[in-house]
Amino acid sequence: QVHLAESGGASVQAGGSLKLSCEWSGTSSTSTQYYMAWFRQAPGKEREGLAVVDSQGYTNDNAFADSVKDRFLISRENAKRAVYLWLRDLKPEDTAIYYCASGCVACSLQQPPRASEYTYWGQGTQVTVSS
Repeated sequence: QVHLAESGGASVQAGGSLKLSCEWSGTSSTSTQYYMAWFRQAPGKEREGLAVVDSQGYTNDNAFADSVKDRFLISRENAKRAVYLWLRDLKPEDTAIYYCASGCVACSLQQPPRASEYTYWGQGTQVTVSS
């Protein structure tokens, strides 16, 4: 079992930046082997996969959603059991609840993350961007 806790959400002006953090804990001895991903869900919209990083911290451009490519970055620190999402040049359409997810052992880095591939989810952190 893996427990995830996001933090760092805030209300910001358009053009601003944020760093979201997700710390994981639990009884799973293999948690550092999982791919980690970030998703978001805006009111009335489906959950959108944003970015994914493998167990070693590798990612590539294909692993990002087109809507955030070149503006968001993902990284992880296994020693701290944490994964981060760096958001910059924020737009009002980035307003959503942001979730981190874990539990995928061999997800692809050639596409944005798919929610069906992840077992564990955090409660989310709210990001609000005003114009």
